[in-house]
Amino acid sequence: MRRKTREICIGGVTIGGDNPIAVQSMTNTRTEDVSATVAQIHALEEAGCDIIRCAVPTPEAAEALREIRRQIRIPLVADIHFDYRLAIASIEAGADKIRINPGNIGSEDRVRAVVEAARARQIPIRVGVNSGSLEKEILERDGRVTARGLADSALAQVRRIEALDYQNLVISIKSSDVPTAVEAHEILSAQTDYPLHVGITEAGTVYRGIIKSAVGLGAILSRGIGDTVRVSLTGDPVEEVRAARRILASLNLISAGPEIVSCPTCGRTEIDLIGLSEQVEKLLSGYDLPIKVAVMGCVVNGPGEAREADLGIAGGRGEGLLFRRGEIIRKLPEEELLPALREELDRLSGRQRGTAR
Repeated sequence: MRRKTREICIGGVTIGGDNPIAVQSMTNTRTEDVSATVAQIHALEEAGCDIIRCAVPTPEAAEALREIRRQIRIPLVADIHFDYRLAIASIEAGADKIRINPGNIGSEDRVRAVVEAARARQIPIRVGVNSGSLEKEILERDGRVTARGLADSALAQVRRIEALDYQNLVISIKSSDVPTAVEAHEILSAQTDYPLHVGITEAGTVYRGIIKSAVGLGAILSRGIGDTVRVSLTGDPVEEVRAARRILASLNLISAGPEIVSCPTCGRTEIDLIGLSEQVEKLLSGYDLPIKVAVMGCVVNGPGEAREADLGIAGGRGEGLLFRRGEIIRKLPEEELLPALREELDRLSGRQRGTAR
């Protein structure tokens, strides 16, 4: 059961309430390079990104948001550190949301100026706190970064903005330590109904980062916590989006197209199961069907073990089976397994389009 949060509109995407969990990513181009940034955003959108964030370290980057916003369809978030003037410039350039940590923006006058600019355009502010930005007094109180410290810091910064009579807010608390992140989200979600942006920060390279993010996000999301997510990877941001969507689909929180299940290889395997699975995974990327497809390495046990799959293929020595929900449709030469699976997928796609009409 998802925790009930208030609804917040970010451009054309609404998060919170009963709305789907939105997938976010962040560009790694120089924001001042409009053409490169727009090209990357289009690639991210094609991969399934719902909201995109761009770093704004300079006035030129803030101004570039104006043209970037004109050329993209998904909501654009400006990521601000330290300089309140860049937040205001980004809002004026058309950002759909800004991400700040009020604690490093400076004086109350500066925070007020940012809030008033956001109020004028009615755009949300994401209050972001992470392990590296905790206030000195919280660190001295706890002696180290703690889950309670992260939650307390975020709530303190939220209260600063609420005191200015502004509640159009999203909160994020990030830690690279999974248990700390999970506990911090549990503490925070019990004390506020603002939507939460969740993720494991500085998760690492693509391989390690996806594992760490899957564990952390899986634990947080399975507790009903989270309204928008980002998988943070040291790599191509497109991989962040793909990973995030697969994590959400694994928890049945979104439909991310066909799902592939495949058995591990073992001494009974008599086909190139790894290669065949990779071919099927590539094939499935061209279909938007809410189905489960199995690739099994044993014609004896494969169909039965994968009876929950909508479609499947199982290979043996020189031949294989095409099956549906555990029932064998036909026996085929090994080289015809993939074409036969494609034929079934095409048939299902045509049926779905016909139903839609």
